[in-house]
Amino acid sequence: MSAEELLTRLCRAIDTQAWSDLEPLLHEDFACRYVHTGETFDRQGWIRLNAEYPGFDHLTIEDVVASDDRAVARCHVTGRHDGELAHFEVATFITARGDRVSEMTEVWTEVDQAPPAR
Repeated sequence: MSAEELLTRLCRAIDTQAWSDLEPLLHEDFACRYVHTGETFDRQGWIRLNAEYPGFDHLTIEDVVASDDRAVARCHVTGRHDGELAHFEVATFITARGDRVSEMTEVWTEVDQAPPAR
């Protein structure tokens, strides 16, 4: 399976909340790093984070770029917070090993977030 197909399947599983479909897509040595918080997650920790995230609504793939064993997706994510719909953007970078994701880096931002003053 190509890195592009692997990342697309991963995003679709998250969107449909098919949490049991995630583990077979992730390598045993999987590691994910959140650049914006400095957190790192192993396979089970990342699956649990996604499955238990409060208020998750949808993930829509906006763009995918891939080459060889690497792929990146830009996605729009919605979730409920205090009864209001919140909008986020995420860039997800993966490295595939075999037919599984071995490394992932994610960068999240709120759509309504104001840029910092110069």
